[in-house]
Amino acid sequence: MSALNGNHQVNESDLKLDRLASVGQIAAGIAHEVKNPLTAVKGFLQLLKDEAPHKYLDHAYSELENAISTLQNLLHVSKPDLEQEPFDYINLCSELESLLYLFQERSYQVTIHKQFSDTDARVYGKRNQLKKAFFNLLKNAFEAISDNGTITIKHYKSDENLIIQVSDTGSGIPDDKLQLLGTPFYTSKTEGTGMGLAQVFSTIHDHHGIIHVSSELGVGTEFSVQFPIHTTTNELGVVSLNLKQAPNQNFSDFYTDNQDVFFGLLKQQGRELIETIKSTEIDIDFILESADKVVLLLNERNEHGLIVHAKEHGRNWARHNLDLILKLEWIQMLRKTYWDFLYNFYESVEQNQKQFFELERQVNFNLDSYLKHFASSYSEYKNEVIQFQRGVNEDLPVPVIPLSGHIAILPVVGALDTLRTKKIQGYILDRIYQLQMKQMFIDLTGVSSMDTAMASNLIKIANAAAIQGCRAVITGIRPEVTHTLVELGIALHEKVETRGTLQQALELASNGNQL
Repeated sequence: MSALNGNHQVNESDLKLDRLASVGQIAAGIAHEVKNPLTAVKGFLQLLKDEAPHKYLDHAYSELENAISTLQNLLHVSKPDLEQEPFDYINLCSELESLLYLFQERSYQVTIHKQFSDTDARVYGKRNQLKKAFFNLLKNAFEAISDNGTITIKHYKSDENLIIQVSDTGSGIPDDKLQLLGTPFYTSKTEGTGMGLAQVFSTIHDHHGIIHVSSELGVGTEFSVQFPIHTTTNELGVVSLNLKQAPNQNFSDFYTDNQDVFFGLLKQQGRELIETIKSTEIDIDFILESADKVVLLLNERNEHGLIVHAKEHGRNWARHNLDLILKLEWIQMLRKTYWDFLYNFYESVEQNQKQFFELERQVNFNLDSYLKHFASSYSEYKNEVIQFQRGVNEDLPVPVIPLSGHIAILPVVGALDTLRTKKIQGYILDRIYQLQMKQMFIDLTGVSSMDTAMASNLIKIANAAAIQGCRAVITGIRPEVTHTLVELGIALHEKVETRGTLQQALELASNGNQL
């Protein structure tokens, strides 16, 4: 939305100083007095859980984690420099494209309009903090839309500034609430702490940006962020680090001596990705141990070891249903951090140009080989799952249960892909001919999900039955399936007759009523 009727704006600079001052005072007072004891209590609770598991301990541990997380968010808002994240030249257009992958599950419901121009513009700042700020803005936009809607993202230059606008067609924000946006612990949601927007306002202020908010009830909300543009000829340059280095030391020992710094940098760059992984069942320590193994194999120039590792972890990544794009981004961060370490090591080690290019080719070849085998193993596992599910579906029984009066029931369980549909269709047509059926109830009580392809296959079965002179009625569609059909815009009831339950359809048939 470029303009909203009854437009109201909040100038970030008018609100920021007082808000940050108060937040800073709160954070300074509670940092050591509250967080450290809570962390100690969390450790003792973990020990108790291990020794004597109990649901009350689980609840206590979970609530304590939430309290520590809230405190940590407050500290990040008030003093994000505690994390010592380095400044870099950042292409926000590319970062926005990556962030949108994290909201793919809403893509069937919310339409995304991207209007990106001046895509070579860069800002100077802390990559992870800016990514987190725009993640929070996008998350709020998606959450503001309860049903179907549209989110528009604009990226363009105006004079010497970069403008990024995120607008939604959600419920909007009341006038009297606009001035409170960005205040910690204020939120219009039924659940939440208000820290998301507090982090947005704080980060944009720290990057010398300006934020405006426009909103109208029932129309939507627009956040417009303005940053000064920076130009550089070394956009993806290496970073000088203060690392320990002994005389005549090889790179493997150099890495071992500075391993904590390496993983500190890696976790800083991948903080948002790590948070995404934490929401799954996979252990983040396992991911970090895997990264350490990759580096050790790179140091050894062990191509075969990297391939074996990639195949194992490709299947493990797919088994936990993690998106492949997350792994690609993680390896990209690992590659950058590794090259930063190589630069800092060889800065004081004599090396000719030929040796450098041989090193570059070897390192990047091995990492590319790792990615290739990881993606291949990931896809192989996914295909095996698909083939297994298809085999299960094909083997699921689809009996035609004859009733009196040339009526029969076809209970469907599981998904209907193309191959299974053809198999069922042939079987049904034979049974219709043998039993001289005039009416068949296709019962979907055992179907928990449905997509466009499955709905289309059901219609094909019903049409095939009709050609044989048998009237097909679909029954037992579960509420969650109905919701999906509505969201996908599939008017199944317009293509074939439907009834709420099999019992309802049978009662109507037994009474001689028209269905």
